[in-house]
Amino acid sequence: MWTELRPIGRNSGSGGYRRYAWTGADTDCRAWFRTQAESRGLAYEVDRNGNQWAWLGDPAAGDAVVTGSHLDSVPDGGAFDGPLGVVSSLAALDELRARGARPAKPLAIVNFGDEEGARFGLACVGSRLTAGQLTAEKARELRDGDGVTLAQAMERAGYDPQAIGPDPERLARIGAFVELHVEQGRALADTPHAVGVASAIWPHGRWRFDFHGEANHAGTTRLDDRHDPMLTYADTVLAARKRARLAGALATFGKVGVEPNGVNAIASLVRGWLDSRAADEATLAELVAEIEHAAVERGERDGVAVSVTRESFTPVVEFAHDLRDELAKLLGEVPVLPTGAGHDAGILSEAVPTAMLFVRNPTGVSHSPAESATEDDCLAGVTALADVLEGLACH
Repeated sequence: MWTELRPIGRNSGSGGYRRYAWTGADTDCRAWFRTQAESRGLAYEVDRNGNQWAWLGDPAAGDAVVTGSHLDSVPDGGAFDGPLGVVSSLAALDELRARGARPAKPLAIVNFGDEEGARFGLACVGSRLTAGQLTAEKARELRDGDGVTLAQAMERAGYDPQAIGPDPERLARIGAFVELHVEQGRALADTPHAVGVASAIWPHGRWRFDFHGEANHAGTTRLDDRHDPMLTYADTVLAARKRARLAGALATFGKVGVEPNGVNAIASLVRGWLDSRAADEATLAELVAEIEHAAVERGERDGVAVSVTRESFTPVVEFAHDLRDELAKLLGEVPVLPTGAGHDAGILSEAVPTAMLFVRNPTGVSHSPAESATEDDCLAGVTALADVLEGLACH
């Protein structure tokens, strides 16, 4: 499975993956998932929001045990973030069958669409729509960097954007959702454990900072006469790093747009996107407010107007304690650890008991071609997931 999936959407220059929602690479990943489902005799379906499902047993029976993750990527992302969870889910089902286990509840594997938000700027679109955390109207109007709306992209890929929206009936069928994911950090790297259980997801969000200056000639405008938004932006990036360190939190400007974007032109507009995360919502709110204050204060000195728009926010997610504790019991003495990364499991947690397993990442690198996990640890993850599915669905 890994060998078949590996080349899809891979960029030969960077070695990373560009599997963006509703593109050719995404279509190929979806075709791969369908083939894997049907080759195992699973009932395949696509829900109203474009998420793919593969069922063993009657979905209408309810109290289903569901596992899975996503196949899309960030720009030049690694091979493991998302796909490891999908591949491991299929392999865990194979393991259950090899054991002769007989599920007493329906089992399903899901590939959620557009988890990374790389194309339209909002993470977890497929699961957010399903859970009612994103309105159909807002989703259809999301635009990519070329101005293509999500609705247009879905139509071009052969899906109906008018059908998207909350899916409470589907969520009501699910008794538990367990997502396996490569660890995005090094908490397990210094332990003897290949697998850990998630305790919670830090609150996190994305904010757009618009720095409005004045376009002018780079070769003739005196420094004292400039209203250069790039200076304000640069100072804000440094301020974000300093304040995040003091707060014990995280703040990253990882995306930027410049107008008119000329080598010999002073910019008229710099637009930067802040990703910020913290252990609790109060700390996060205070941190973002401090970064905004620093931006406005510097902007006043530079003659630059600053505006801030919150584009997304996910509150702290405490995974279902009963389910989390049951996983820890099924797996024995394994670490229980929080994460700063968002996941579909976090989105679904408001409506469905959810839990996560993490597979050790020796370097901690993620969202990069250098992302990795050893084959032995990946196989340990499959065994752990099979143990969990057997414990939840077969007893």
